[in-house]
Amino acid sequence: MHTIAEIEANWQAHTSNRQTATFGMGCFWSPDARFGALPGVIRTRTGFAGGTTSNPVYRQMGDHTETVQIEFDPDILSFEEILHIFWANHTSTNRTEYKDRQYMSLLFYHNDEQRQTIEQVKRELERKRNEQIETEIQPFSVFTPAEERHQKYHLKRFKRAAEKLASVFTTPASFTDSTLTARLNGFVKEYTTLSQIEEEIRLWAISDSDKEELSAFVRGLRW
Repeated sequence: MHTIAEIEANWQAHTSNRQTATFGMGCFWSPDARFGALPGVIRTRTGFAGGTTSNPVYRQMGDHTETVQIEFDPDILSFEEILHIFWANHTSTNRTEYKDRQYMSLLFYHNDEQRQTIEQVKRELERKRNEQIETEIQPFSVFTPAEERHQKYHLKRFKRAAEKLASVFTTPASFTDSTLTARLNGFVKEYTTLSQIEEEIRLWAISDSDKEELSAFVRGLRW
């Protein structure tokens, strides 16, 4: 019998077609949960990007912005869909007068294809809204992960469930990078349900016994 961590690692090993998206849309806790709830998202991390300050941390991020970085499977969730979710769920003005750049609307492109998709979706939304989108758009350079307490922040507030998950994903990195913790972080913010998570698990490329083991683990969590 496989452990929960082994089951997830086995599934992640089959998701070799991965892309990365990086963006800022206000405080990074809720976007981390919102995108972590989505099928097709493999992992999420919160951090800092967009500025020049060296070694940013939460209390001293300098000119960086609170940022979320996700890895996703474009065969399930396209970058265009991500952009529509991004722009539908925050105010796309830069808000530089509020704590400088900390909470501004910021979007990075990791390659020329992403840049072109950003430009296309931005034009479409501006026509539809009849207003200018003021999101700052940059080529991606450096992303600095935030401190551990800011990773899966909402999930960690549910101590019983978080402790059980920490007994399975036994290092901070494995906890942060887990697909399951990403989904459950979305669940506690009501961006998904446990039933939807179980429905997704049934589609994972793992054995039926592993699917049942993982679903039973999710059902057995105490909140």
